[in-house]
Amino acid sequence: MAMSGLPDLDSLKLLVDVGELGSLGQAARAAGIAQPSASKRVVQLERRLGLPLVERTPRGSTLTAEGRMVAGWAVQVLAAAEELMRAVQAVRRGEAAHLRVAASMTVAEYLVPRWLGELQHREPEVQVGLDVVNSADVAARVLAEEVELGFVEGPSVPEGLGSRVVGTDRLVVVVAPDHPWARRRTPLRGAELAATPLVVREPGSGTRETLEVAFKDLRLHRAGPRLELGSNSAVKGAAQAGAAPAVLSAYAVEAEVATGRLVEVPLVGLDLVRDLCAVWRRGRPLTGPATTLLAIASPP
Repeated sequence: MAMSGLPDLDSLKLLVDVGELGSLGQAARAAGIAQPSASKRVVQLERRLGLPLVERTPRGSTLTAEGRMVAGWAVQVLAAAEELMRAVQAVRRGEAAHLRVAASMTVAEYLVPRWLGELQHREPEVQVGLDVVNSADVAARVLAEEVELGFVEGPSVPEGLGSRVVGTDRLVVVVAPDHPWARRRTPLRGAELAATPLVVREPGSGTRETLEVAFKDLRLHRAGPRLELGSNSAVKGAAQAGAAPAVLSAYAVEAEVATGRLVEVPLVGLDLVRDLCAVWRRGRPLTGPATTLLAIASPP
């Protein structure tokens, strides 16, 4: 049977109420509609089913024998429809209570905790799963719909992603306190930095990409890295041990610079300011707590 030939649920509920309440008028009041509208709905139901369902008498409206059979079946249909809606609402609540997020390491370490704290304050029932990976992996997980929302650092956003800037960051050059650059009186120039083997993050890191793009934009020849390491902490540790200078987010080295464990080297002629962006799969609008988290991260 085509779906267009099925009776609507409101009409079936009206029929059931006529049988239970004893009149079309009371059934109309229960449905919150005028009696003429209820009468018209019953006539349309009778035409659709091809059966007389309601007998109208001076004392009120009663169900015909056929109407009583249809009403009995309708009770089962209405119960199934209510169960369907309860199941759908349960699924909605379950989805609303879980949020999967991925963030690049710098954003995850220094910004996301504050944002998630505010999200928990606003929506305490939400359970958040956070994946901390480099920016390239964040983008891949968002594109694969493994997470709903991601946060990346770097000069570009991959194709297929919508994005919004949620902040800015500045990369800085840091060295151990006994490194010759720690005592220099003139700022470091981009060409000298490019020619120096550095301790750097791994390929795919937003920090690494920002540095490489800055060198490329100025057409600077770059020396190979001294070390490639997979986390901010590892890069800081190697720089503190004197392995080589490092370039990291100002967020990442704030504590070490403040306590003298690392020294920031002034730099000129190289733009190392970058945007921090929220990203999501283009064509898939954010909903629920993902929308709330984006609003927290990028207030008007």
